[in-house]
Amino acid sequence: MTEPTDLPDKDALIAALMARIEVLTARVAELEARLNLPPKTPDNSSVPPSKGQKPSGSSAPKSKAKPHPGSHRALHPNPTSKREVLAMSCTGCGADVSGVEQSVCEEYDRVEIPMIEPEVTRVLLHGGVCPCCAGRFKAAPPAGLERGSPFGPNLRAFVIYLRSVQGIPLARLRGVMSDMFGLEISEGALVNILAAAARPFAAVTEHIKARLLAGTAIASDETGLRVGKANWWLWVFHHADSAVFVADKHRSKAVVERFLGDHRPDYWISDRYSAQMGWATREHQVCLSHLIRDVQYAIDAGDAVSAPGLKGLLKRACAIGRRRDRLTDATLKSHEADLDRRLDRLMALTPSHKAGIKLQTMIRKCRRHFFVFVQNRDLSATNNGSERSLRPCAVYRKITNGFRSQWGAALYADIRSVVESARRRSIRAIDAIRITLDELPLPIGT
Repeated sequence: MTEPTDLPDKDALIAALMARIEVLTARVAELEARLNLPPKTPDNSSVPPSKGQKPSGSSAPKSKAKPHPGSHRALHPNPTSKREVLAMSCTGCGADVSGVEQSVCEEYDRVEIPMIEPEVTRVLLHGGVCPCCAGRFKAAPPAGLERGSPFGPNLRAFVIYLRSVQGIPLARLRGVMSDMFGLEISEGALVNILAAAARPFAAVTEHIKARLLAGTAIASDETGLRVGKANWWLWVFHHADSAVFVADKHRSKAVVERFLGDHRPDYWISDRYSAQMGWATREHQVCLSHLIRDVQYAIDAGDAVSAPGLKGLLKRACAIGRRRDRLTDATLKSHEADLDRRLDRLMALTPSHKAGIKLQTMIRKCRRHFFVFVQNRDLSATNNGSERSLRPCAVYRKITNGFRSQWGAALYADIRSVVESARRRSIRAIDAIRITLDELPLPIGT
C-alpha cells in the first residue's frame, strides 16, 4: 500500500480502518454469541430424528419389573379348516370313552404357509385351413390368457408390493422371486412390470385426488427425494381417508398451485413454511408440535421469562384437542377463549434473552393460526399426520437412495397415494394394489 503523503489522506485512511474495525468487532461479537447458543437437535428444532444422538445409558442390568398378566395369540376369525378330535380313552384310568358325549374343552390354531410354486399355464391355440373358404383360422385365446406379458396380475401385484412398499432393490427382488417363489425373472422384466403399472395407478390417484379436493380441509408437508443426480421433493396432501403424493423438482408455491388448480379448501394444516401458507379460504392451522420444538430451543438458549409458560400453554392446547370427542361445543368455545387469554398474558411479558424476543416476534405474526382446531373437530392441533404419511417414504429413500428416472419417482408417488389411502380405509396394501391393477377405484369405508 502506498503511504499517504499529506495529513488529509492519513485521516481518511484512519477513518476507513476504524470503520473496518467496528465491522469486524461486531462480526466477532456475533460469532461469540453463536458459540453460546444450544445445538439444534430433534427435540428443539426440525432436525430429523435420524440426525439426533441419544445419550449413553447405564449398562447395568435392569431390575425385574412386576410381571404382567399373560397373553396369547388370538384365534383366527376365519380358519381355513377345522379338525374335530374326540377322546378315545380316559387319560386317568384308560377306560374306553368313545361312546361318551363330549364337548369342546380346548381349541387352538396351527398356522402354516403352503409351499409356494408358480402356476404356469401353457396356452396352445389350435388352427388349420377352413374347408369352406380355404383360409387359415386360429382359435381365440381365452379371457385373461391373451398373448402379451407372461406374468399374471397377482404376480405383478407382489412385485409392486415388494419393490415399492417393502423397498427391496431390483437385484435383491430378483433373488426373492427365485428363492421364495421358484420363478426366474430378469431385472428388465421387473422394470417392465413397474412401468406397465403407471397408467392404472395414475388413474386411481386421480380418483383419490378428486375425493380429497371435494372435502373442506387439507394437510400438507414435504420431504427430500433424490431423482437421478438432482434433489427433488416428495409432497403429501391428505385429509381423512385420502392422501395424494406428488414428486416434484421444486419446493415452491408453484407445486401447491398446480396440485390445487382452481380449488381452494376452507381449512389448511401445515407447518409455517411459506409455500404451504395462504391456501385456505377461511382459516389456517399451524402445527403446534413444530412450535413446541421452537419454544424448547428458546428455553435451551436461556429464555426463562415467556418460553416455559408458552410451552405449557401449547401442550395444554394439544391435550384439549385429544379429548375433544368428550367435550361439548360450548366447552370447546370456553377453552379457546381461555387459551387466548393465557397467550395474551404471556405476550405481555418482556423477555430478557434475545431468543425470547425472537420467539415473541414470530408468535405475533402467526398467533391467529394457533387455536383454529379447538372448535373445528375436523382439524388437528399438529401436522403429525403428514409426517407419519411421509415416514415410509423417508425409509424408502434411505434404503434405495432414490430413483434413476423421473417416471420411477412419479410412479412411486402414485403407489404411495394408493397404499396410504388404502391404509386409512382399512384395506391391506397388497389388496389395494390388486384392486388398482384391475383398474377399479379404492372402496370407501363406511
